[in-house]
Amino acid sequence: MKKRIQLAFDISWTHVESHWRMPGSWVDQHHPNIGMFEEAARTAERGGFDLIFLGDSTGIPDTWKGSIDDAVRYGVAWPRFDMSPWITAMSRVTSHIGYGLTYSSTFMHPFYTARLLNSMDHITNGRMAFNVVTSQRRADYGNYGYDELPDHNDRYDRLEEFIDVCRALWTSVDPDAFVWDKKTGIVADPAKVRHINHKGKYFKVKGPLSVVPSPQISPIVLQAGGSPRGTKAAAHVADHVFGLTKALPLMVKQREELDVALVAEGKDPEKVGILWSIRIIVGETEAEAIALRESLMEGVPEEAAGVWLSHNSGYDMSQLPPRFSLRELQERIVAANASPVGFVGLLLKKYGEHAEITREEFFRHGLHAATGYSLTIAGTAAQVADQLEEMFEATGRRGGFMISVSQGAPRAIMLNIIDYLVPELQRRGRYRTAYTGRTLRENLAT
Repeated sequence: MKKRIQLAFDISWTHVESHWRMPGSWVDQHHPNIGMFEEAARTAERGGFDLIFLGDSTGIPDTWKGSIDDAVRYGVAWPRFDMSPWITAMSRVTSHIGYGLTYSSTFMHPFYTARLLNSMDHITNGRMAFNVVTSQRRADYGNYGYDELPDHNDRYDRLEEFIDVCRALWTSVDPDAFVWDKKTGIVADPAKVRHINHKGKYFKVKGPLSVVPSPQISPIVLQAGGSPRGTKAAAHVADHVFGLTKALPLMVKQREELDVALVAEGKDPEKVGILWSIRIIVGETEAEAIALRESLMEGVPEEAAGVWLSHNSGYDMSQLPPRFSLRELQERIVAANASPVGFVGLLLKKYGEHAEITREEFFRHGLHAATGYSLTIAGTAAQVADQLEEMFEATGRRGGFMISVSQGAPRAIMLNIIDYLVPELQRRGRYRTAYTGRTLRENLAT
């Protein structure tokens, strides 16, 4: 029997937005529209998707030129909402699909977060996933009292302790603790409710969690660490990993490195999948799909791409000289305690650390990344399915794909995936024809 590919829609944001201007976009002058999110959820569930993923950042990008102006002007990484109430609304119009909520372990407290995720797991009847991030974007930090980014490794140390505390809290009340005995008046058995008395480097939490255990006990934990320290953290905390699609040999290498880290943690690598971030455009013909992919970059100014690149790297790309080496740029990013494995890291792996590049060349590559063009597979359903199967097989047949779809994408982009690609994968025995589990955890295991 062929192993099944897992699919998720990432509707949190899509790099530098341009889709909202296209005919058939869900976005209008009344954005946000809860109906837009509800329709996206119903559509994804009709296609049998495992998950709707909602990433997050909380600051308006201001690294580019030290200003928010171009981010505000072109809608780069904003507006953004706390998606927990929106997930509640989407869950009420669906029955099976899961929801991934993002919070930062650098800014949040584990007791509050564990309690919130427990409540949402109840509301969704066991369909919650928690995407825990360390945050590397400078705009976020100013909103939480930071003047500079904390050390990269320290952020991951905190993340590991954060999830350890959350898991201790989620299991601090036994599933059968509550009896609700009307004759005796007993609500719960004290022997099945425990303090956790955690005292660590970053958190001091007494516990227990003051809740009824949720259907999944703990949500599915997702983590996207790609650096060596991030991979170690992902192996420690994650049920599934969120990975960036790149050249296939690099994807294979990341899978291999994660497997080694999982074994070091005493975990079975066969049970931890990678959901590869990707963009897909499916057309009735190849020409139709390619034309739509080419439209991604139409009318996107350099400033918008610069905002996105600077925001995600932690370095002001407006300061780039006419010519520079990729190694020099990466060293500046690392010195700023920002992310060493983003767009610049991928260029390093592709061209080598001693490669030199002009500012013009850099921004041409950057525009491809910022619009999602470089991650986009375009073709007929059969052509796209061929490529997904190749990547799935090469990376160990564990996990699947996180398909990035803008909140404001034309309906046809999402609908073509549901109506053309999903049936093709089903014909190949690669995708479910019906949900068989009760919770997200159960559906991801089948």
